[in-house]
Amino acid sequence: MAVAVGAFAAHGAGPEIKTLLTTGASYQLAHALLALICAVSPIDRPAAAAGWLASSGGLIFCLALALLGLLSLPVLGAVAPIGGVLMIAGWLMFAFAAFRSQSVNA
Repeated sequence: MAVAVGAFAAHGAGPEIKTLLTTGASYQLAHALLALICAVSPIDRPAAAAGWLASSGGLIFCLALALLGLLSLPVLGAVAPIGGVLMIAGWLMFAFAAFRSQSVNA
């Protein structure tokens, strides 16, 4: 979805929504990568939670920005921060999992 939204932003979107779509696509792509890293790491509960938080947060954030730009629904501006909070929680959980893994292996 991130690639499709980014491609539309680059080739089909008007200048008024290009920034929203580009931002949403880049955040979703980065958090999909974090989710992938969590999926291939030795799975424990914090790493799995980090992956789910990152992927769901990226999806919610990207969808909210895309729909805000495409449908001009201002209420979706209140949904994007929910995705942002989930993405931040994903990074915090990922850091917790990494530090926990280091302390267990030490």
